[in-house]
Amino acid sequence: MTSISRRNLLVASGAAAASLVLGSRVAAAPSEYSYKFANNLPAAHPMNVRATEAAAKIKAETGGRVTLQIFPNGQLGSDTDMLSQVRTGAIDFLSLSGLILATLVPSASITGLGFAFPNYEAVWRAMDGSLGTYVREQIAKTNLVAMDKIWDSGFRQITSSTRPIQAPADLKGFKIRIGPAPVFISMFKGLGAGVTPINFDQLYTALQTKIVDGQENPLSIIATAKFYEIQKFCSMTNHAWDGFWLLANKSAWEKLPAPLRDIVAKHINAAALAERADLAVLNGNLRTELSGKGLKFYEPNVQPFRDALREAGFYGYWRKSLGEEAWAALEKSIGKLG
Repeated sequence: MTSISRRNLLVASGAAAASLVLGSRVAAAPSEYSYKFANNLPAAHPMNVRATEAAAKIKAETGGRVTLQIFPNGQLGSDTDMLSQVRTGAIDFLSLSGLILATLVPSASITGLGFAFPNYEAVWRAMDGSLGTYVREQIAKTNLVAMDKIWDSGFRQITSSTRPIQAPADLKGFKIRIGPAPVFISMFKGLGAGVTPINFDQLYTALQTKIVDGQENPLSIIATAKFYEIQKFCSMTNHAWDGFWLLANKSAWEKLPAPLRDIVAKHINAAALAERADLAVLNGNLRTELSGKGLKFYEPNVQPFRDALREAGFYGYWRKSLGEEAWAALEKSIGKLG
């Protein structure tokens, strides 16, 4: 794969954004199968850049018989709205976080299990292997089809204005904003943190006014939301990983003749692999950039966090909640967890 510099990726991102804007103004040529692909990410995010490339390749290889019109930035509704729409067929394709999908497919939340994945090698071994297969099988029971390759959202890190988080004891009484995912709330409560639910659009102000001491998100969000302006420390805990499932409405998918399905799946899955590489490049550069903006980075030993969660009964609870089959698929890739 050709290496991608951050500068080249940003140029490509801008071009993709421009093409999406242009596509909304120019009527698309008639095609035999015209599909809507929705997501909540900016047009310039690597996922939409690669999805735009995939759409062009699909159109070319199918001779214009299949076209994908991309709707980024939550244009067609919130995540939960779009999940309902893709199930009913109002939209045809949707990329969605496993943590949101878990409201429909509980096993999808397993990707966000605290300190489960030590690195990306373990993530892709699981998600391209038995764990990914298991979750896709559960998704298939809900009138949806999941593509073979999950896209990368990223490992999540903890930022703080008061102290670096280097051991479980540092989270005792630490006021942290957590999103609505039950697995995250359970994890941080198990570590003794003061969990505070705050809408993301209010998070910057909450950090600035010290309503909370810190928050957790991938580096890309920490950078774009400018949390480095009001947070001093970033602990590279990699405490959870999440990805975007590329979902298709089952009826819309099965309307495609098998040869066309093969073409669409081939390019979408190839785009997912390219997006994974893009995000790895961006995350590496972002750490350097954020350090230059004054954010101090720390590399805590994560084993004590795992041990603390085990003692708190976190893994036992989620093993029972997710089921033995899901748990076995996870441990097959990462080793014994709970």
